[in-house]
Amino acid sequence: MKGVLLVNLGSPDSTNPKDVKKYLDEFLMDERVIDVPYWLRSFLVRGIILNTRPKKSAAAYQKIWWEEGSPLIVLSERLQSKVQEKTDLPVALAMRYGNPSLKSGLQELYDKGVKDVLMIPLYPQFAMATTETIVVLAEELRKEFFSDMKITDVPAFYNKPEYVKALSNSIKDYLSDKDYDHIMFSYHGVPERHIRKSDITKSHCKIDGSCCNTPSKAHEFCYRHQCFQTTKNVINELGLNEENVTTTFQSRLGVDPWLQPYTDRTLVKKAEKDGIKKLAIVTPAFVSDCLETLEEIAMEGKEEFLEAGGEEFYTVPCINDNDEWVDVLAGWINNFKNN
Repeated sequence: MKGVLLVNLGSPDSTNPKDVKKYLDEFLMDERVIDVPYWLRSFLVRGIILNTRPKKSAAAYQKIWWEEGSPLIVLSERLQSKVQEKTDLPVALAMRYGNPSLKSGLQELYDKGVKDVLMIPLYPQFAMATTETIVVLAEELRKEFFSDMKITDVPAFYNKPEYVKALSNSIKDYLSDKDYDHIMFSYHGVPERHIRKSDITKSHCKIDGSCCNTPSKAHEFCYRHQCFQTTKNVINELGLNEENVTTTFQSRLGVDPWLQPYTDRTLVKKAEKDGIKKLAIVTPAFVSDCLETLEEIAMEGKEEFLEAGGEEFYTVPCINDNDEWVDVLAGWINNFKNN
Protein backbone atom coordinates (compact mmCIF):
# COMPACT_ATOMS: atom_id res chain seq x y z
CA MET A 1 0.00 0.00 0.00
CA LYS A 2 1.21 3.50 -0.87
CA GLY A 3 1.06 6.66 1.23
CA VAL A 4 2.43 10.19 1.44
CA LEU A 5 4.38 12.05 4.11
CA LEU A 6 4.63 15.85 3.97
CA VAL A 7 7.55 17.12 6.05
CA ASN A 8 8.12 20.70 7.17
CA LEU A 9 10.68 22.31 9.49
CA GLY A 10 8.77 22.41 12.77
CA SER A 11 7.95 24.73 15.63
CA PRO A 12 7.96 24.90 19.43
CA ASP A 13 4.85 23.44 21.07
CA SER A 14 4.09 26.84 22.60
CA THR A 15 5.61 30.26 23.19
CA ASN A 16 6.72 29.24 26.68
CA PRO A 17 10.52 29.71 26.91
CA LYS A 18 10.86 26.10 28.13
CA ASP A 19 9.18 24.78 24.97
CA VAL A 20 11.22 27.15 22.82
CA LYS A 21 14.42 25.97 24.53
CA LYS A 22 13.52 22.32 23.92
CA TYR A 23 12.83 23.05 20.24
CA LEU A 24 16.01 25.07 19.75
CA ASP A 25 18.06 22.31 21.38
CA GLU A 26 16.76 19.71 18.93
CA PHE A 27 17.17 22.07 15.99
CA LEU A 28 20.60 23.54 16.73
CA MET A 29 22.13 20.27 17.93
CA ASP A 30 21.52 18.77 14.48
CA GLU A 31 24.96 18.21 12.97
CA ARG A 32 23.67 19.40 9.59
CA VAL A 33 22.50 22.71 11.04
CA ILE A 34 25.58 23.57 13.10
CA ASP A 35 28.15 21.39 11.39
CA VAL A 36 31.01 21.42 13.87
CA PRO A 37 32.32 18.58 16.09
CA TYR A 38 29.82 17.46 18.76
CA TRP A 39 31.82 18.85 21.70
CA LEU A 40 31.98 22.30 20.12
CA ARG A 41 28.34 22.22 18.99
CA SER A 42 27.28 21.22 22.51
CA PHE A 43 29.38 24.03 24.01
CA LEU A 44 27.96 26.62 21.61
CA VAL A 45 24.33 25.49 21.83
CA ARG A 46 23.95 24.25 25.41
CA GLY A 47 26.67 26.36 26.96
CA ILE A 48 25.87 29.70 25.30
CA ILE A 49 22.87 29.92 22.94
CA LEU A 50 20.31 28.10 25.10
CA ASN A 51 21.22 30.27 28.08
CA THR A 52 20.39 33.48 26.24
CA ARG A 53 18.23 32.92 23.18
CA PRO A 54 15.06 31.06 24.32
CA LYS A 55 13.51 34.11 26.05
CA LYS A 56 14.21 36.34 23.06
CA SER A 57 12.91 33.73 20.62
CA ALA A 58 9.84 33.11 22.80
CA ALA A 59 9.04 36.83 22.68
CA ALA A 60 9.36 36.75 18.89
CA TYR A 61 7.05 33.72 18.64
CA GLN A 62 4.51 35.49 20.86
CA LYS A 63 4.28 38.27 18.29
CA ILE A 64 3.22 35.92 15.49
CA TRP A 65 1.42 33.08 17.34
CA TRP A 66 -2.16 32.38 16.25
CA GLU A 67 -5.11 31.30 18.39
CA GLU A 68 -4.91 27.87 16.71
CA GLY A 69 -1.19 27.60 17.48
CA SER A 70 2.06 27.97 15.56
CA PRO A 71 1.41 29.50 12.12
CA LEU A 72 3.80 27.04 10.47
CA ILE A 73 2.02 24.05 12.03
CA VAL A 74 -1.48 25.40 11.32
CA LEU A 75 -0.63 26.21 7.70
CA SER A 76 1.01 22.80 7.24
CA GLU A 77 -2.12 21.10 8.63
CA ARG A 78 -4.30 23.09 6.24
CA LEU A 79 -2.07 22.03 3.36
CA GLN A 80 -2.23 18.39 4.42
CA SER A 81 -6.02 18.54 4.67
CA LYS A 82 -6.41 20.08 1.21
CA VAL A 83 -3.98 17.62 -0.37
CA GLN A 84 -5.80 14.71 1.28
CA GLU A 85 -9.01 15.83 -0.42
CA LYS A 86 -7.28 15.43 -3.81
CA THR A 87 -6.09 11.83 -3.38
CA ASP A 88 -7.27 8.54 -1.92
CA LEU A 89 -3.76 7.73 -0.67
CA PRO A 90 -3.28 8.43 3.05
CA VAL A 91 -1.42 11.71 3.59
CA ALA A 92 0.40 12.23 6.90
CA LEU A 93 2.24 15.28 8.22
CA ALA A 94 5.52 15.43 10.12
CA MET A 95 8.08 17.98 11.29
CA ARG A 96 11.85 17.55 11.29
CA TYR A 97 11.98 19.19 14.71
CA GLY A 98 9.26 19.27 17.33
CA ASN A 99 5.81 17.75 16.88
CA PRO A 100 4.37 15.87 15.07
CA SER A 101 7.71 14.08 14.79
CA LEU A 102 9.05 12.35 11.71
CA LYS A 103 8.77 9.02 13.52
CA SER A 104 5.11 9.65 14.41
CA GLY A 105 4.33 10.53 10.79
CA LEU A 106 5.88 7.32 9.51
CA GLN A 107 4.16 5.36 12.30
CA GLU A 108 0.79 6.83 11.32
CA LEU A 109 1.23 5.61 7.77
CA TYR A 110 2.64 2.24 8.87
CA ASP A 111 -0.36 1.63 11.13
CA LYS A 112 -2.61 2.11 8.10
CA GLY A 113 -0.72 -0.59 6.22
CA VAL A 114 1.47 1.73 4.15
CA LYS A 115 4.76 0.16 3.09
CA ASP A 116 5.60 2.43 0.14
CA VAL A 117 5.97 6.10 1.12
CA LEU A 118 6.38 9.19 -1.03
CA MET A 119 8.09 11.66 1.29
CA ILE A 120 7.85 15.31 0.26
CA PRO A 121 10.23 17.64 2.13
CA LEU A 122 8.50 21.02 1.86
CA TYR A 123 11.62 22.84 0.71
CA PRO A 124 11.89 24.06 -2.89
CA GLN A 125 15.71 24.21 -2.70
CA PHE A 126 18.12 21.56 -1.41
CA ALA A 127 20.22 22.32 1.67
CA MET A 128 22.12 20.26 4.23
CA ALA A 129 20.05 21.80 7.02
CA THR A 130 16.68 21.14 5.36
CA THR A 131 16.17 18.42 2.74
CA GLU A 132 19.29 16.42 3.58
CA THR A 133 18.65 16.20 7.31
CA ILE A 134 15.08 15.00 6.67
CA VAL A 135 16.19 12.30 4.22
CA VAL A 136 18.97 11.10 6.54
CA LEU A 137 16.73 10.90 9.62
CA ALA A 138 13.94 9.19 7.69
CA GLU A 139 16.36 6.49 6.55
CA GLU A 140 17.66 6.01 10.12
CA LEU A 141 14.09 5.64 11.39
CA ARG A 142 13.20 3.27 8.55
CA LYS A 143 16.11 0.96 9.36
CA GLU A 144 15.36 0.94 13.07
CA PHE A 145 11.56 0.84 13.18
CA PHE A 146 10.11 0.28 9.69
CA SER A 147 12.54 -2.09 7.96
CA ASP A 148 9.93 -3.39 5.49
CA MET A 149 8.96 0.14 4.41
CA LYS A 150 10.22 1.82 1.26
CA ILE A 151 10.68 5.60 1.25
CA THR A 152 11.02 7.64 -1.94
CA ASP A 153 11.76 11.32 -1.45
CA VAL A 154 10.87 14.16 -3.78
CA PRO A 155 14.05 16.11 -4.59
CA ALA A 156 14.32 19.91 -4.69
CA PHE A 157 11.53 21.22 -6.90
CA TYR A 158 12.65 24.83 -7.46
CA ASN A 159 12.98 24.15 -11.20
CA LYS A 160 9.75 22.20 -11.76
CA PRO A 161 7.62 24.27 -14.15
CA GLU A 162 4.37 23.53 -12.33
CA TYR A 163 5.83 24.75 -9.02
CA VAL A 164 7.34 27.85 -10.64
CA LYS A 165 3.98 28.69 -12.17
CA ALA A 166 2.11 28.22 -8.89
CA LEU A 167 4.65 30.32 -6.97
CA SER A 168 4.66 33.04 -9.62
CA ASN A 169 0.87 33.20 -9.76
CA SER A 170 0.64 33.49 -5.97
CA ILE A 171 3.07 36.42 -6.07
CA LYS A 172 1.26 38.06 -8.99
CA ASP A 173 -2.14 37.69 -7.32
CA TYR A 174 -0.97 39.29 -4.09
CA LEU A 175 0.78 42.19 -5.80
CA SER A 176 -1.90 42.81 -8.42
CA ASP A 177 -3.29 45.86 -6.57
CA LYS A 178 -0.03 46.98 -4.92
CA ASP A 179 2.12 49.91 -6.04
CA TYR A 180 5.80 48.98 -5.67
CA ASP A 181 9.17 50.01 -7.16
CA HIS A 182 11.25 46.92 -6.42
CA ILE A 183 10.90 43.23 -5.52
CA MET A 184 13.31 41.53 -3.14
CA PHE A 185 13.58 37.73 -2.98
CA SER A 186 14.83 36.85 0.51
CA TYR A 187 16.02 33.28 1.13
CA HIS A 188 17.09 31.71 4.42
CA GLY A 189 20.86 32.01 4.68
CA VAL A 190 23.34 29.19 5.25
CA PRO A 191 27.07 29.31 6.01
CA GLU A 192 29.23 29.42 2.89
CA ARG A 193 30.94 26.21 4.03
CA HIS A 194 27.62 24.36 3.62
CA ILE A 195 27.71 25.17 -0.08
CA ARG A 196 31.21 23.78 -0.44
CA LYS A 197 30.37 20.70 1.61
CA SER A 198 27.40 19.94 -0.65
CA ASP A 199 29.52 20.23 -3.81
CA ILE A 200 29.59 16.69 -5.22
CA THR A 201 32.35 17.69 -7.66
CA LYS A 202 34.51 18.98 -4.75
CA SER A 203 35.78 21.78 -6.99
CA HIS A 204 32.94 23.72 -8.67
CA CYS A 205 31.45 25.82 -5.86
CA LYS A 206 33.76 28.76 -5.29
CA ILE A 207 31.02 31.32 -4.49
CA ASP A 208 32.80 33.73 -6.80
CA GLY A 209 29.85 35.17 -8.68
CA SER A 210 30.22 32.91 -11.70
CA CYS A 211 30.01 29.29 -10.49
CA CYS A 212 26.23 29.44 -9.99
CA ASN A 213 25.82 30.51 -13.62
CA THR A 214 28.19 27.88 -15.03
CA PRO A 215 26.43 24.55 -15.73
CA SER A 216 27.60 21.80 -13.39
CA LYS A 217 26.43 18.59 -11.71
CA ALA A 218 27.10 20.45 -8.47
CA HIS A 219 23.92 22.46 -8.99
CA GLU A 220 21.80 19.44 -8.08
CA PHE A 221 22.79 20.01 -4.46
CA CYS A 222 23.82 23.68 -4.49
CA TYR A 223 21.47 25.76 -2.35
CA ARG A 224 22.95 29.05 -3.55
CA HIS A 225 22.48 28.19 -7.23
CA GLN A 226 18.96 26.96 -6.60
CA CYS A 227 17.98 30.16 -4.79
CA PHE A 228 19.26 32.42 -7.56
CA GLN A 229 17.63 30.14 -10.13
CA THR A 230 14.30 30.32 -8.30
CA THR A 231 14.41 34.10 -8.63
CA LYS A 232 15.28 33.82 -12.33
CA ASN A 233 12.44 31.35 -12.86
CA VAL A 234 9.90 33.77 -11.38
CA ILE A 235 11.37 36.70 -13.34
CA ASN A 236 10.93 34.71 -16.54
CA GLU A 237 7.46 33.46 -15.65
CA LEU A 238 6.14 36.93 -14.75
CA GLY A 239 8.17 38.90 -17.28
CA LEU A 240 9.75 41.06 -14.58
CA ASN A 241 12.48 43.61 -15.22
CA GLU A 242 15.68 42.13 -13.75
CA GLU A 243 16.87 45.59 -12.72
CA ASN A 244 13.91 45.83 -10.36
CA VAL A 245 14.63 42.51 -8.62
CA THR A 246 17.20 41.65 -5.91
CA THR A 247 18.07 38.31 -4.30
CA THR A 248 19.23 38.34 -0.66
CA PHE A 249 19.73 35.99 2.30
CA GLN A 250 18.38 36.35 5.84
CA SER A 251 18.64 34.78 9.31
CA ARG A 252 22.40 34.41 9.71
CA LEU A 253 23.84 33.09 12.96
CA GLY A 254 27.35 33.37 14.39
CA VAL A 255 30.44 35.02 12.93
CA ASP A 256 31.33 32.72 10.02
CA PRO A 257 30.65 34.04 6.49
CA TRP A 258 27.12 33.29 5.32
CA LEU A 259 25.59 33.69 1.89
CA GLN A 260 25.37 37.31 0.77
CA PRO A 261 24.00 39.86 0.19
CA TYR A 262 22.31 40.02 3.60
CA THR A 263 18.61 40.90 3.60
CA ASP A 264 18.67 43.34 6.53
CA ARG A 265 21.59 45.38 5.20
CA THR A 266 20.14 45.40 1.68
CA LEU A 267 16.77 46.67 2.93
CA VAL A 268 18.51 49.68 4.48
CA LYS A 269 20.67 50.23 1.38
CA LYS A 270 17.67 50.12 -0.95
CA ALA A 271 15.94 52.86 1.01
CA GLU A 272 18.94 55.02 1.96
CA LYS A 273 21.15 54.84 -1.13
CA ASP A 274 19.05 53.53 -4.01
CA GLY A 275 16.00 55.67 -3.37
CA ILE A 276 13.54 52.78 -3.31
CA LYS A 277 10.38 53.94 -1.59
CA LYS A 278 7.96 51.08 -2.20
CA LEU A 279 9.30 47.57 -1.81
CA ALA A 280 7.72 44.12 -2.09
CA ILE A 281 9.48 41.15 -0.52
CA VAL A 282 9.06 37.45 -1.31
CA THR A 283 10.43 34.52 0.74
CA PRO A 284 10.51 31.47 -1.59
CA ALA A 285 12.76 29.27 0.57
CA PHE A 286 9.76 28.85 2.85
CA VAL A 287 6.63 26.98 1.74
CA SER A 288 4.77 28.02 4.90
CA ASP A 289 4.78 31.35 6.70
CA CYS A 290 6.71 31.11 9.94
CA LEU A 291 8.81 33.10 12.41
CA GLU A 292 11.34 34.03 9.70
CA THR A 293 8.67 35.48 7.42
CA LEU A 294 6.05 36.83 9.82
CA GLU A 295 8.39 38.36 12.41
CA GLU A 296 11.87 38.73 10.90
CA ILE A 297 10.65 40.06 7.54
CA ALA A 298 7.10 41.40 7.96
CA MET A 299 7.89 43.13 11.27
CA GLU A 300 11.63 43.67 11.71
CA GLY A 301 12.39 44.03 8.00
CA LYS A 302 9.54 46.46 7.52
CA GLU A 303 10.73 48.56 10.45
CA GLU A 304 14.30 48.66 9.11
CA PHE A 305 13.14 49.69 5.63
CA LEU A 306 10.78 52.41 6.84
CA GLU A 307 13.31 53.82 9.30
CA ALA A 308 15.84 54.06 6.46
CA GLY A 309 13.45 56.18 4.40
CA GLY A 310 11.16 53.68 2.72
CA GLU A 311 7.44 54.41 2.51
CA GLU A 312 5.62 51.20 1.58
CA PHE A 313 6.61 47.62 2.45
CA TYR A 314 4.64 44.62 1.17
CA THR A 315 5.40 41.12 2.49
CA VAL A 316 4.12 38.56 -0.02
CA PRO A 317 2.68 35.54 1.81
CA CYS A 318 4.34 32.17 1.29
CA ILE A 319 2.63 29.70 -1.02
CA ASN A 320 1.11 28.06 2.11
CA ASP A 321 -2.08 26.15 1.19
CA ASN A 322 -2.61 27.99 -2.11
CA ASP A 323 -5.03 25.98 -4.26
CA GLU A 324 -2.75 25.86 -7.28
CA TRP A 325 0.10 24.60 -5.08
CA VAL A 326 -2.23 21.94 -3.66
CA ASP A 327 -2.97 20.82 -7.21
CA VAL A 328 0.77 20.60 -7.94
CA LEU A 329 1.34 18.36 -4.92
CA ALA A 330 -1.69 16.25 -5.81
CA GLY A 331 -0.28 15.80 -9.32
CA TRP A 332 3.03 14.51 -7.95
CA ILE A 333 1.18 12.18 -5.59
CA ASN A 334 -1.06 10.77 -8.30
CA ASN A 335 1.96 10.15 -10.54
CA PHE A 336 3.48 8.21 -7.64
CA LYS A 337 0.24 6.32 -7.14
CA ASN A 338 0.05 5.26 -10.79
CA ASN A 339 3.68 4.14 -11.15
